[in-house]
Amino acid sequence: MGRGRAKAKQTKVARELKYSSPNTDFDSLQRELSGSESVDPNDGITDDRWSDEEGWRRA
Repeated sequence: MGRGRAKAKQTKVARELKYSSPNTDFDSLQRELSGSESVDPNDGITDDRWSDEEGWRRA
């Protein structure tokens, strides 16, 4: 008992997901799938936290 409201909510969300049409950036998707060069927001940024593989043992 008491599951009716939860089930109705799940049904509503599932229906919205099934029939909604999200805005898809097909140009971006094409660039990603083709492997073409693009501007990477993390380009040039290095994360040296993991450069010393044995460093975690010293802590």
